[in-house]
Amino acid sequence: MYYQLYEFNHAALQPARAYAQAVRLLYANPFNPASSTPWGRTIAAAAEVFERTTRRYGKPEFGIETTVVDGKAVAVTEEVVWSRPFCRLIRFVRDLPAGRKPDARLLMVAPMSGHYATLLRGTVEAMLPHADVYITDWTDARMVPLSDGRFDLDDYIDYLIEMFRVLGPGAHVMGVCQPSVPVLAAVALMEARGDGNLPATMTLMGGPIDTRKNPTAVNRLAEEHGIDWFRENVIMQVPWPNPGFLRQVYPGFLQLSGFMSMNLDRHITAHKEFFMHLVEGDGEPAEKHRDFYDEYLAVMDLTAEFYLQTVDTVFVRHSLPKGEMTHRGEPVDPAAIRSVALLTVEGENDDISGVGQTKAAQDLCVNIPDAMRSHYLQPVVGHYGVFNGSRFRAEIAPRIVDFIAAHATPAAKQKRAKGAR
Repeated sequence: MYYQLYEFNHAALQPARAYAQAVRLLYANPFNPASSTPWGRTIAAAAEVFERTTRRYGKPEFGIETTVVDGKAVAVTEEVVWSRPFCRLIRFVRDLPAGRKPDARLLMVAPMSGHYATLLRGTVEAMLPHADVYITDWTDARMVPLSDGRFDLDDYIDYLIEMFRVLGPGAHVMGVCQPSVPVLAAVALMEARGDGNLPATMTLMGGPIDTRKNPTAVNRLAEEHGIDWFRENVIMQVPWPNPGFLRQVYPGFLQLSGFMSMNLDRHITAHKEFFMHLVEGDGEPAEKHRDFYDEYLAVMDLTAEFYLQTVDTVFVRHSLPKGEMTHRGEPVDPAAIRSVALLTVEGENDDISGVGQTKAAQDLCVNIPDAMRSHYLQPVVGHYGVFNGSRFRAEIAPRIVDFIAAHATPAAKQKRAKGAR
């Protein structure tokens, strides 16, 4: 019922949003003398703030058109190389000279926790000069018809295993935040089965491997309420006329409410400052605000079965670190991993995945040789800074690049050399 009410309110406000947009255009038009006055800028600013805070933000574009490889600018295009109802695998194809030695193939597993994969745009941009980058582009569950079936954590792991087979042996995988658990599970299952398409390295960043360590507010909420509370309070049906009509989901607007409530004062202050920048005609900070919130406020629905299974497995029962996690009845044993190098990365001020939660993977993967494992704690940064921003580009990304280069498997090197001929 809440989802239907949300849709109704959004539709009811459409005339007001259209009016606010018209007012903004009128008072921001340079041909209008009032646009250069404080009074005119105040009206335009108020209209824009109202329109932006009541709109629904669509899926952003990656918008990566160029990168720099070997000191030269090259064009970048997106190519879908694999597709299923709930995900597409996108490759960022770089226009490289013929005969150039191929770079490492890197699979970035984006979080399926509310935001779109474009949240990792900066991560992709930082790695493109050094790797052949692929990323998981998860689909908004409200856009997937019921006829396409269900999608849960087991399906997520199956998707990852299929992607590893598409990339072939000796690729590299990076799990950012939520995917750390299914990435670790997928690699453990493949190693236990003797699958020849194992990645050469696995980088886990800011992920909830063991949320009993240094628990955050997010972790405590899940433990205190239990899975039944989430099933009864946050699961809703997709309303008509969305393609996923009647699908049970955890709605994006509820997730966004949770995200923003954690730092509500900061968001209110940011919007007040945005209003003042508009009134003062200070364009650069205002544009940065738009860019950030265009991404931050764009959210997607998650299937109910995926969300509930993830909450129960990762945050309530702590199945992976307890050795109790299974995938379709098959035990998930990180100790089975022997030939995949492991890098874990954490942020000192992470308020989503506390310090030690990702590093726990090092303790679980007991049979990875010491020479094939590394951990890095980035000072000062919070959760977002683990995979984006200036410190990521300057201090974290170079470590990932070096780790990948140091642990490329002989099979991977042979495949790259064969591809260069």
